[in-house]
Amino acid sequence: MDRRQQKTRAAIFASFSALLAEKSYSKITVQDIIDTANVGRTTFYAHFETKDDLLKALCEELFGHIISSAMDCTHTHGLYSGRNAPESVFCHLLQHLQENDNNILGLLSCESSELFLRYFKDSLNELIQNQFVNRNRKANQEIPQDFLVNHVSGSFVEMVMWWIKSRMKQTPEELDRYFRAVIEPVL
Repeated sequence: MDRRQQKTRAAIFASFSALLAEKSYSKITVQDIIDTANVGRTTFYAHFETKDDLLKALCEELFGHIISSAMDCTHTHGLYSGRNAPESVFCHLLQHLQENDNNILGLLSCESSELFLRYFKDSLNELIQNQFVNRNRKANQEIPQDFLVNHVSGSFVEMVMWWIKSRMKQTPEELDRYFRAVIEPVL
């Protein structure tokens, strides 16, 4: 994708995110998006077939970046300048959420949050499967893996929502400690 296409795509994402902060997903039209992004209808459809495809692409970009960077704690893009990366992938993930890149916390708590929470949870499922269940599952081997992954990712999402509603009073390190204390016995 060339720079012009990237710039157009970024404008569409930004417009869509801004609209989602104002009203529910179901009330947003493609016309709203193209008006806000200041792009033509043909340009929009050159990038996305439908509004649902735009939502999926936005979620993949937002959560894909956060999840992939959480899986690879060796990267440094400002988050760990002057300090070590955390041992826990959950703490790393919470720190990215706290940074609130692309207003992800706003999207997770907006009127259309259930859509974003579903994509977030699906992304977490992959992370949890790869980082924990596939690597060293010791306890509760009689519990199906998909149930365990769903339980842990659902718990993490609920914790993040609780954290957002309580105005993020706890540090990522504190939350990580709480979360791992609860989930480590089942993993």
